Amino acid sequence: MADCTNAPPAISSDSGVAGIGVLLSFIITAIIALTISASLVFQEARGRTSAQKHSVLRRKLLNAYSDQQILTGIGIQSVGLGKMDSIAPYHFFIIWILSLLSMAVHNASLLVLVHDFRRDWVLRWLRQFLIFVNLVLSSLYGIYILEAVKNGINDSTFPIACVWKETDETGQTSTGNRGLSIFGTIVVIAGNVVVFVLATWYLHSRTQRFYKIIQIAGLLLMTFISIGAIIRVSLLADAFGGDHPVDLSDGGERQWSFGQLLSVGMLLLPVVSIIEILRGEIKCAPPVADIGDDKTRLLGENELQSNPYDSASFQPNPFFGSQTNLFKK
Repeated sequence: MADCTNAPPAISSDSGVAGIGVLLSFIITAIIALTISASLVFQEARGRTSAQKHSVLRRKLLNAYSDQQILTGIGIQSVGLGKMDSIAPYHFFIIWILSLLSMAVHNASLLVLVHDFRRDWVLRWLRQFLIFVNLVLSSLYGIYILEAVKNGINDSTFPIACVWKETDETGQTSTGNRGLSIFGTIVVIAGNVVVFVLATWYLHSRTQRFYKIIQIAGLLLMTFISIGAIIRVSLLADAFGGDHPVDLSDGGERQWSFGQLLSVGMLLLPVVSIIEILRGEIKCAPPVADIGDDKTRLLGENELQSNPYDSASFQPNPFFGSQTNLFKK
């Protein structure tokens, strides 16, 4: 049970959720994924076909980094919830920021790879499940953060579980603008729900209208969210020498250990798949263009004539829906 009567003067570091290697793995993955997403959108907008092979490799790499980001985001949120009786609001807030970063990166990748998911219902619903789980966890984190701000213990050394209990006056109270923090937290939670609804519609839509406009606008929005999350965690985390609101009893989050090196080393795993593709060990399907004139420029006229329907097909799941309707067979 969480001790909500005697707040310690300082909290222990938690390199498992806020260590320098963990934070760098999230940040570097986000930068790589967003850069690849932007390059693919730029290439498709120009209608270039000469770089089709390189587009396949980049799509494979983007898919791998996107999966890695969303799974690590879900994983670190699960760890934080399991440690609610001991984890401080400072670390809890860092996890929430990392979850927002993973959501933004995954949504940016979804905007680019949506046609790859449309032609395989298993991949499509797997993405749907992942963004739903991330939404539930992120919303739950937002509720805890909101309650901590309302009670004035978001900068306290009390465990985050104390937001639902009575605390004494020994904990450090927040010195920030409470009203602005409450408003910002509510906006973020509501924004997550809106983005989830739009992502669900975009993923399962049979006819993609204004595809290029939605893709570019969505990518810019997710990029801005990612930049904001990276800046916020960089200014706050002790691993980067940030101005954290609580005192830490040690500097473990700034030290490089095996766990921190492992987190960064995991970034090399998707590169192995690229080497296998280049060596011919793995075959990867070519990219699918959006409906319209760009299809011919991206895939080539000969490829469209040889397989005019499969390239833009939507594979419905076997339980309900069809290629043209979400509910009717």
